[in-house]
Amino acid sequence: MKKTISFAGLHFTVAFTVAYLLTGDLLIGSLIAMIEPIVNTVAFYFHEKAWQTKFLKKSHYSTPASKTISFAVIHFTIAFTVVYLLTGDALIGGMMAMIEPAINTVVYYFHERIWQRKEQQADHHNLLNIMVCQH
Repeated sequence: MKKTISFAGLHFTVAFTVAYLLTGDLLIGSLIAMIEPIVNTVAFYFHEKAWQTKFLKKSHYSTPASKTISFAVIHFTIAFTVVYLLTGDALIGGMMAMIEPAINTVVYYFHERIWQRKEQQADHHNLLNIMVCQH
């Protein structure tokens, strides 16, 4: 859950900035920045659950790049849909769907790398603790 919350914070920041710059409207920008990341955070949670299955976790597809691409597709779809529904403007929806997810895809990649390093360090630490004699 910590991983999801940390990604949500990054996502809200990027979404508000891009939405406000595209619309020039503080209220619409704020609504987009609240709704779109909430929907994407829920999608992120289920995306992570799917990628934690034994098959995907142990496959060559579990690289940060593969996970990033799969989440980017989900993100682009959600961004366009939310913005289009809130603004009624396909152009702004399309621009938001291209710009905001592109920025967040880069953010997601580095976020994923950081969390994978943390997991590897924790696994290494746990292995060392098992190897130490407990007498």
